[in-house]
Amino acid sequence: MHCFRTLFVRVALGLGAMLPGGCAVQPAPAPGIAPLVRKVDAHPNDAVPAMRAICERIAGRPFVPGNHVQLLINGPASLLALGAAIAAARRRIDMESYEFDDTAGGAFGDALLAAKQRGVAVHLIYDGWGTLTTPSALFDRLRKGGIDTLDYNPLLPGVRLPFDVNSRDHRKLFIADDRVVITGGVNISRVYVNPPGVHAADPDDEAWRDTDIRIEGPVAAQFEQVFAGTWRRQAGKALPPPPAPPPAFADGAPVLAIAGTPAAGKPQIYQALLAVIGLARKSVHLTTGFFAPTGDLLHALEAAARRGVDVQIIVPGRSTSAVTLEAGRADYGGLLAAGVGIHEFHGRILHAKTAVIDGAWTAVGSSNLDWRSTVWNNEIDAIVLSRGVGAEMNRVFASDLAASVRITRQGWARRGLSERLSELGASLMQSLL
Repeated sequence: MHCFRTLFVRVALGLGAMLPGGCAVQPAPAPGIAPLVRKVDAHPNDAVPAMRAICERIAGRPFVPGNHVQLLINGPASLLALGAAIAAARRRIDMESYEFDDTAGGAFGDALLAAKQRGVAVHLIYDGWGTLTTPSALFDRLRKGGIDTLDYNPLLPGVRLPFDVNSRDHRKLFIADDRVVITGGVNISRVYVNPPGVHAADPDDEAWRDTDIRIEGPVAAQFEQVFAGTWRRQAGKALPPPPAPPPAFADGAPVLAIAGTPAAGKPQIYQALLAVIGLARKSVHLTTGFFAPTGDLLHALEAAARRGVDVQIIVPGRSTSAVTLEAGRADYGGLLAAGVGIHEFHGRILHAKTAVIDGAWTAVGSSNLDWRSTVWNNEIDAIVLSRGVGAEMNRVFASDLAASVRITRQGWARRGLSERLSELGASLMQSLL
């Protein structure tokens, strides 16, 4: 069955571009940004109130004050935090992961089963494509242990929902007792238990560079709503009511859960990022694991740089997808001409997805700066309004800059014909990457 499923999906992906719905359409920017830009132009020293207003309008929910926030840098820190949160859970665990392999997933499976045995309700969503190579025996073991599991977009037609080759749940989300949330770029995958310092032919044999965020506080209820919505749309059995969220911490930060659900007509993360880049007056610092931007995102970045904003982007120097690298590089010329700084990260496979804008608006989540995150994937980001968190994230950004190579206009102009042709070919299919 596993071999048949693998063959079926490979054939379907090859035909994906020819299927109805296989054509990607760039979402429109969020309405209502122009008046806010004019307001910021009149008071250019602080664009954060306008950023807050537009994000709340796009998400359809407010920032929740009073949350403790901790950045988790690289996989070991995230996996340690996840393990501690599972061990501490007393009533409920809701977990959503694009990948859940038999190495890291096997260990976490044991921890989830132990939680279930002490009376914790456990619900797990895993993506059908992301777990394509995971033995079905792992999930069978979890189900037999009483864990409620849900295969997002099952990869065999007629299993539960109509098969959609492009629909993927790329979120990485963990919620314990409606109190603690961990989200970001880290999958339940062996790449985060691989020893550091190894440079291998197969990127999956290396330790990846990634970022998560741990949040404790009342905003957990918003992330719970996102999880429950995915479970419901995927025809999972009814979930029990979650525990009540905790009260706000007096010294906590405002946080907003913002979801990308393009299939439901809600590309909220993409629209929010476009809007806040348009509002930025000082700095835009972006890190992404995959870079194949839409035309509107390119325009927003170039326009920000031309009005004097410090726009810097860290992108992978190596990747699991060579064609995505080439597609992103096809856009370097216009960005460099506008004054955008582009830096290719080396030493590890870059998988982090973060943004720091004007030193106060911070995003950590699962969404990349590519077409797939914009028009196909379910994504989730945490937005934090805090100059303290922004300063910490900018220190991480500076560390990643030091491990990167800056692309210059002069050097880029000297690249060869074969590189240019590869970039052109890749750019023609970037909406499917």
